[in-house]
Order: sequence, then structure tokens, then C-alpha cells
Amino acid sequence: MTGVPATMTAIGWDAPGGPEVLRPETVAVPQPGAGQVLIKVAFAGVNRPDVIQRQGFYPPPADASPLPGLEVSGQVVAMGEGVTWPFIGTPVCALVAGGGYAQYCIAEAAQCLQVPTGLSLAEAAAIPETLFTVWHNVFERGMAAPGETILVHGGTSGIGSMAILLGKLFDVTVIVTCGGADKCAQAIEIGAAQAIDYKAVDFVEEVKRLTDGRGVDMVLDMVAGDYVARNIKCLADDGRHVTIAVQGGVRAEINMAEVMRRRLTMTGSTLRPRSKAFKAALASEIRETVWPLAATGELRPIMDQSFPLAQAAAAHTRMEQGAHIGKIVLAVG
Repeated sequence: MTGVPATMTAIGWDAPGGPEVLRPETVAVPQPGAGQVLIKVAFAGVNRPDVIQRQGFYPPPADASPLPGLEVSGQVVAMGEGVTWPFIGTPVCALVAGGGYAQYCIAEAAQCLQVPTGLSLAEAAAIPETLFTVWHNVFERGMAAPGETILVHGGTSGIGSMAILLGKLFDVTVIVTCGGADKCAQAIEIGAAQAIDYKAVDFVEEVKRLTDGRGVDMVLDMVAGDYVARNIKCLADDGRHVTIAVQGGVRAEINMAEVMRRRLTMTGSTLRPRSKAFKAALASEIRETVWPLAATGELRPIMDQSFPLAQAAAAHTRMEQGAHIGKIVLAVG
């Protein structure tokens, strides 16, 4: 790997804990294996799973880097055996299984997206994790179709803002919940059709009011716990409930007779442990259906703050405080 150093700076920790455990360390630069490329990282996205991993509750897959970081942007500097694209020098962003909080990161070549002209590397790093997650769970598992209405919790989060953006692009009406009037206003500015302040009103009753009693076609749930039964009350007949996180608890009590009577579908997924083949297929579909909209400028992520790599602890603190709007990134290059 000509011109690539033997060691690099990365973010790690000695033991799980709060944001303060994050600290720079010197580690060996990884070498790409078959089907992989090495990316010189410009920016790394910060996501909720990174926080959960740092807390000790979300171990990486056995074949993944133990370092945090699930998405990066930068330039390809080395290609592994069998890789025909992306070429060395190509600006890319990529979904990775770990290792993004570092100066160099391994990515599966099939999970890379070329950064188009007009999309900054900071914006590019803020896209893969939320785009892959929302596309799969809203449009594939959730089967959202043009003309339908969906409910998304956490409307100003990275996932929530991406769901709003994709809804606008694919003619899906998005109702969101947010904590506070200010965040509701920001969600509307992003493009949500309606924003419900769950701290001020009962979101179940508000969904009924906004849909004239019909309910929504799909709920994208990041809370789980006691939200599940309430989400079901928001669904129209033949509605779909998709869970992608369990911030409110892993257990839920629901009335299965209602699920049967109203022909509801309940599903969920988590992206990180899925196979390389699945992620490659998902990337291929996104490359064909969504990525052209990034090239035309129609798709741009909602950006919050950028922190230097060495200040990863501050980035995690901001995420845990819940004040962010859209995506937080780390500036690495």
C-alpha cells in the first residue's frame, strides 16, 4: 500500500462507560482483504449504535473492527484482491461494520457509493447508515408506497430526518413525533407533513385527528417498549409496524386479537449483523433508485455539527443530550 502509513490515530476506550471514556489511540492501519478497499477517511458519521457500543451493550460482529463508526467518507487508497471498483483515488462514502472513527477504514467494495460532484464529503459521511436503514425498513420491509402516510418517531434525528427526506422524494406523507415545539417546527422545515409534540399531546389521539380517524399505513418505531401498543392504535387496517431500535425497552405487551382482526404486520430489523451479501444487494438497489437523487442535488442530509476526531467524546455528549437536528459527523482528514 504505497504511501499509506503503518499506524494511524483512532478512537477507542479502555472500558465501557460515558462519553469521557473515548480517547485517541495509535493502532495499525488495516489491510484490505478480498473484496475490500481501504479508505483514507475524511469524515465519519456518528450514530446511536456507536453510543450503545461505547456503553458496552452493542458488541461488533466477530469479523468487524472493534473500533466504533458505521459510516465514512473519503478516498480509496488501496484495493483488495478481486476488487474492480472503486478505483484508487475514487471519492466514496460507505456503510461499514465498524472502524469508522479512524484515519483509515476498511469497507466492502460492494457497500461503497461514489460521492457525486456537489455533495460534500461531510454530507456524504452523514448518509450511508441512515439511508440504508430507512430504505430497507420503510420501503422494503415496511412496503411504503406512493400516496401512503407513515408515522416516524424522533423526527429530527438522523433516521427521522432521512425518513422525511425520502418520503418527500417518493410521495409518502410523513407524520413525525418530536420532543418540544422547537423540534416540531424544525421537522416541518425539513419537510414533515405534520409534527406532533409528544410532550404536550397524546400522539395516538393526534394521529387519529390528523388522519380523520383512519390511522397511518406504517409506523417506523425506534422506541419499542410501551410505545408498541400505542403505535398499533395509530395504524390503519392492514398497517405495518417496523421496529429498528428499542430505546424504550425490549419488551412489549400487545393484543394479538387486534393484530389478527385488523390484519396488521409486525416486523423489525437491525442492519449491522446482516450478511455482506445482503448489504451488497441493498447498496445495489440504493445505487439504482436513490443515489441518482444525490447526484442531482435533490437528496441532501440534514447536518447538525462537525467535531474533530479527537473530540469524539463531545460528539457523543451532544447526541446523548438529544439536542441535535440531523446528523453529527467527525472531521478526520
